[in-house]
Amino acid sequence: MHFLSQNDLNINLIPHLCLHCHSVIAGAFTIHGHMKIFNSPSNSSTFTGFILLGFPCPREGQILLFVLFTVVYLLTLMGNGSIICAVHWDQRLHTPMYILLANFSFLEICYVTSTVPSMLANFLSDTKIISFSGCFLQFYFFFSLGSTECFFLAVMAFDRYLAICRPLRYPTIMTRRLCTNLVVNCWVLGFIWFLIPIVNISQMSFCGSRIIDHFLCDPAPVLTLTCKKGPVIELVFSILSPLPVFMLFLFIVGSYALVVRAVLRVPSAVGRRKAFSTCGSHLAVVSLFYGSVLVMYGSPPSKNEAGKQKIVTLFYSVVTPLLNPVIYSLRNKDMKKALKKFWGT
Repeated sequence: MHFLSQNDLNINLIPHLCLHCHSVIAGAFTIHGHMKIFNSPSNSSTFTGFILLGFPCPREGQILLFVLFTVVYLLTLMGNGSIICAVHWDQRLHTPMYILLANFSFLEICYVTSTVPSMLANFLSDTKIISFSGCFLQFYFFFSLGSTECFFLAVMAFDRYLAICRPLRYPTIMTRRLCTNLVVNCWVLGFIWFLIPIVNISQMSFCGSRIIDHFLCDPAPVLTLTCKKGPVIELVFSILSPLPVFMLFLFIVGSYALVVRAVLRVPSAVGRRKAFSTCGSHLAVVSLFYGSVLVMYGSPPSKNEAGKQKIVTLFYSVVTPLLNPVIYSLRNKDMKKALKKFWGT
């Protein structure tokens, strides 16, 4: 989809980048399409997948959850897709702020698609089996898209910092070229961050139970199934996993601290409200995403650890992408007008 004119950003780069990454990772996992499970040193067998428990409940409950998450998924696609189309059709929104927002909406569509379709299939499945390659592809894309979201939130915070704290220099700094480079770098960095750890983990042998008490292939339960503990791999993953989350979170906090300081220096109350309104939506999205992630990784272990992980992961991977279009459309007058124009209301 050609998003803007020839001089504008073409977000068609992003789907091609995702497809290229998909083919590379799929090729890497095809070599190890079967996973060895060892019940004892002398007895071994081979199977082709894990068992995702998901949300255990009676058949009627599974069907109800299927209907519920199908509606949530369709609403998420419609909401984020509407933002992309509104920015595409409204020439007034062909600015770096809305270009970043359109890419972010496309990212949310990819993010929710990495988990919900397999979760829906799991609800209707009797075996609850996910293939070995499918598990690690989901593993890779879920965490890569999550990292990409962290990078995008940081870039959007940087854009708001320039717009509010450096308004006169903003047009010369945040050019279309810089915006394009930032968008491409967000996708590239997000997708190469977990590449080596994921490939290394996929080549390990797995022993005993193949049951994962989650609705997706999460690293913690997967690593507990390995025959030999790989302290180096676990250390690398434990460092790489939270690094973009917390480093970029500090960057976002620093950016908005400077924004708040600049806004408080505005003499008129109307000017302060206008300045806050330009970044209020983004702050709400950052709070939703990072609030749930910090609860996930920052709180001490509990007795019902698996249940807590499911709920928190469900919130930032499914609920947040659903709420983001609502937040941006309610808090932004230009976006509200563009959406009304797009829907013909």
